[in-house]
Amino acid sequence: MSPGLEPAWVLHTRPYRDTSLLLELLTLTRGRVGAVARGARGPRSRSRGWLRPFQPLLVGLAGRGELATLTSAEAAGAAFWLAGERAVAGLYLNELLLKLLARDDPQPLLLGHYRAALVALAAPTDPEPALRVFECELLTALGYAPALAVDTDGEPLQADARYHYRPDAGARRLPGLAEAPAGGVELSGRTLLALAAGAESFTCPDRDTLREARTLTRSLIDHCLGGRPVRTRELARAFRSLAAPAGGKPA
Repeated sequence: MSPGLEPAWVLHTRPYRDTSLLLELLTLTRGRVGAVARGARGPRSRSRGWLRPFQPLLVGLAGRGELATLTSAEAAGAAFWLAGERAVAGLYLNELLLKLLARDDPQPLLLGHYRAALVALAAPTDPEPALRVFECELLTALGYAPALAVDTDGEPLQADARYHYRPDAGARRLPGLAEAPAGGVELSGRTLLALAAGAESFTCPDRDTLREARTLTRSLIDHCLGGRPVRTRELARAFRSLAAPAGGKPA
């Protein structure tokens, strides 16, 4: 690594003035950072092809406050080339990071989890387990880690039990055939325990577990968003409707 540079990912870009870019970056030591890349769109810019989503970078930044200045940028490996629904899923990760992470709040572990999710999206296997793990890791970084060890009575979760999960309360065991109350998510203890085990064992869960995990993490993320919409979900639904009946649903 060149002196003064740190690992980073581009979360979003937009044109600025004649030849510059405004960037939203996820960096190792500063967390989410807004930066201006002066001259980055100019014909002689060395970083022109690198400042895009899914390209691992090493960057130098100067200045504090709302907008830093990008002083240097170089590729730190090959870009992850994503297409179709998988590109939408990658943009979904970026949107969550943009909307949920505060600026200048370092979350160094998230860079590794983000890369792992991109690796899964670029692979030919089902990326959905990796997306659920990333969502849980992001929630943990935000201080909203789901309670995945005990229920609301302090009892260990049981794989064969049913639970009603509320973001503000945790998992309450449902007795017998009792219906879940309104609000929250009904799911199995098996799903909660699978998420608790993390990436090591959440690689090939069954479809019911994936469906329940997706419903749970979406509920928790929506709670953190406080009603703000997730635009990439609409885009993912549009892709799935075009691909029906064969399309998957990674985002």
